[in-house]
Amino acid sequence: MKRKTTKEILAESFQELATQKRIDKITITEITNNCGMSQPTFYNHFKDKYDLIVWIYIHESGEIMSKIGVDGYSWRNTLIDGAHYFAEKRKYFLNALRHTSGQDSFLRYLQKVNSDLMLTEVRKKLMTEYIPDEIYGMIKVYVYGTVHHMLEWLMNDRDMSPEKVAEIWEHSLPEPLKQYLYD
Repeated sequence: MKRKTTKEILAESFQELATQKRIDKITITEITNNCGMSQPTFYNHFKDKYDLIVWIYIHESGEIMSKIGVDGYSWRNTLIDGAHYFAEKRKYFLNALRHTSGQDSFLRYLQKVNSDLMLTEVRKKLMTEYIPDEIYGMIKVYVYGTVHHMLEWLMNDRDMSPEKVAEIWEHSLPEPLKQYLYD
């Protein structure tokens, strides 16, 4: 049995609070009291709650991305699992999207993290750190578009299944990027 790390416990505490209260109103004291930890413990792991929000997303989306290429797990599977992830945590994501702003905007972090995850996959295929400008630009446009589509899907409560959303994202992938994401 795998034990939860301190970061995972703090993340669960925060996400639990975020289903009950606006994120911009949640304090570090509330996060730590909710899981029986101290504020110094929190600050040993995160600089603030926005750092925690980013860690949660990197950690959870990284788990989905790490499956690519393992036992036939494809880019399509990644998109479907990603859409289910957003649907399952809809209330949390809406809170993060609506109640973070400016430098700590969750939307900005979503775009950066998703771009970084996709760039990592392309670098693996290219076996180099260098990504041609055209490919880099396509990744940015694709990521910004899918993040905004996801935002509209969650906020407008469009009557689309996660599978349908994943299908739209898959069909929106520029043809030149497919060689890097599909085997």
